Amino acid sequence: MSMRPRVSTRISAISESATLAVDARAKAMKADGRPVIGFGAGEPDFPTPEYIVEAAVEAARDPRFHKYTPAGGLPELKLAIADKTLRDSGYRVEPTQVLVTNGGKQAVYEAFATLLDPGDEVLVVAPYWTTYPEAIKLAGGVQVDVVTDETTGYLATVDQLEAARTERTKVLLFVSPSNPTGAVHTREQTEEIGRWAAEHGLWVVTDEIYEHLVYGGAEFTSIATAVPELADRVVVLNGVAKTYAMTGWRVGWLIGPPDVVRAATNLQSHATSNVANVSQMAALAAVRGDLSAVERMREAFDRRRRTMLRMLNEIPGVVCPEPKGAFYAYPSVKELLGKELRGRRPASSAELAELILEEAEVAVVPGEAFGTPGYFRLSYALGDDDLVEGVSRMAKLLSEAH
Repeated sequence: MSMRPRVSTRISAISESATLAVDARAKAMKADGRPVIGFGAGEPDFPTPEYIVEAAVEAARDPRFHKYTPAGGLPELKLAIADKTLRDSGYRVEPTQVLVTNGGKQAVYEAFATLLDPGDEVLVVAPYWTTYPEAIKLAGGVQVDVVTDETTGYLATVDQLEAARTERTKVLLFVSPSNPTGAVHTREQTEEIGRWAAEHGLWVVTDEIYEHLVYGGAEFTSIATAVPELADRVVVLNGVAKTYAMTGWRVGWLIGPPDVVRAATNLQSHATSNVANVSQMAALAAVRGDLSAVERMREAFDRRRRTMLRMLNEIPGVVCPEPKGAFYAYPSVKELLGKELRGRRPASSAELAELILEEAEVAVVPGEAFGTPGYFRLSYALGDDDLVEGVSRMAKLLSEAH
């Protein structure tokens, strides 16, 4: 009998999405009747705007969209994405430089699969979103972490990036606004990092999915626009999920040099073919429309952000820098580790998160999932009342630590 493993080594090495796992457990506990409040999933609590839904209903009735369409995306959607990119970030691209993907995650994977050969290194600022390491690993790349913390607002410097660069470095992953920290680079910081990448001939993969979700005095700056000399070595990732409350519609995109986009489109043609046409037509309505619905959601997120930030920093032992974008807070809980709480001494943020779920019925994602133990990620993309109740429960429990 063969002793070969039933599942390939490559796939066995992939970890489950920690954020989805926390969300799934919270939902399962709710189904069992427990009043769990979940801060795990990065998902707006708003419905998709009605005009987008109506576009999908109309598309579903059109026989044209009952058939296969081009693997790289509907031509009219690719054109609209190019127009939207110029409108929102000042970056001018042609429709041939756009690949429409099945959500942002497929865009992430296809970018790295297209750019990386085995052993190529990718500089990744930690804390990082949980999918990046798995996509890099699947593509045969090697992740090199550039670790930041709350003292710098989770922003990496060029000096840190340079210290991590080797002759094997091919790609810099640049994410602003950031998931999980909410950090946003200024235009000056973005320009400095982009010029450094261009000077060393690096590719830049920039994830701009949270471009419209910035607050206070923060401004979104596309590194592709800020540093024009990167144009032939930059890949932009984006999608409709966060901006338009369309997480379930599964439409993202990848923008890059024509040869890279052609190669990624070839990959997609064998992996999934076209994105569902009804979803593409919904996305077309979204990116062609104005941003008024987006602004209403952004105002709500900003209100919740300020409430969460204030409440978290009132908890003894919790330190949370101001998140300036996306819809996450990333507080440090390092001062609480090892303290006694309900007869236990959690030694890690993962253990503390488990205790909070059991004792306070509040679900948070521990920093281990994002490459930096000692922290929590909390999404504030949930209702105001649930947010206040959830943080209050957590605060009451953590106040017992000694």
